[in-house]
Amino acid sequence: MAEKIIIDTDPGQDDAVAILLALASPELEVLGITAVAGNVPLTLTQRNARIVCELAGRTDVPVYAGCDAPLKRKLVTAEHVHGKTGLDGPVLPEPTMPLAEGHAVDFIIETLRREAPGTVTLCPLGPLTNVATALQRAPDIAGRIRRIVLMGGAYFEVGNITPTAEFNIYVDPEAAEIVFRSGVPLVVLPLDVTHKALVTGPRNQAFRDLGTPVGKAVAEMTDFFERFDKEKYGSDGAPLHDPCVTAWLLKPGLFTGREINVEIETVSELTLGMTVADWWGITDRPKNALFIGDLDADGFFSLLTERLGRL
Repeated sequence: MAEKIIIDTDPGQDDAVAILLALASPELEVLGITAVAGNVPLTLTQRNARIVCELAGRTDVPVYAGCDAPLKRKLVTAEHVHGKTGLDGPVLPEPTMPLAEGHAVDFIIETLRREAPGTVTLCPLGPLTNVATALQRAPDIAGRIRRIVLMGGAYFEVGNITPTAEFNIYVDPEAAEIVFRSGVPLVVLPLDVTHKALVTGPRNQAFRDLGTPVGKAVAEMTDFFERFDKEKYGSDGAPLHDPCVTAWLLKPGLFTGREINVEIETVSELTLGMTVADWWGITDRPKNALFIGDLDADGFFSLLTERLGRL
């Protein structure tokens, strides 16, 4: 039986790769894609999600537009990383598939109420505004979610948008706090692991060598945003953050982590949006997340290349 998932996303080149990996994998049944404001504003993230579905030849997957601003704050975006459109790099046609009718939050709530309890996994790849809004509006859904597997946060790698905060959590820390205190089983793929999923030259060439529209588009996307990351981190390539979520669902054995307590800082000006991860078990706060710290990068990229080759 395929695992039923909803992908909540703000595409973003690495989001696009995460979506493509899910759509290429028979172990996952993508019930829908919900767009949120994050890397770029909502008008672009919902457009980009539809572009990615069309690239994969999967116009059957509904795309819903969700929240266009964080719960309590002004939207912070990341065009400096992802370009003006959020999908800069490849030249991809405007989407022809329509947006699905209705709001993303309503879709999340209705889907969780309709499907059997404990069968639907939420996969947030951006700020947690849509998911938190759904939990606030319909508290009954918390007990029906199988788990939330998200990309966000950092501990040893600290921050990428401020010295102490990772972008997805920083954009809407209040939403993150709601999700992390929801009691839903959480798997967190932070910068600590995603910074080890580096697209090196040979790995990018493997995408290009697939010789397909998807392989070429993915190679061009990673070419684009790696310029920023290489300069910033002095690394051999760009980290593919969001595909770690999909890869964990497919092959959790590629990853290692710990069950720990994670709290979200929402008050401090200095550390706003920090994921305070009790990695060493210093407090007696209850464990609320499987916090991933490492991965088999070669295994991750061979899975990604093999699956993208199916599209």
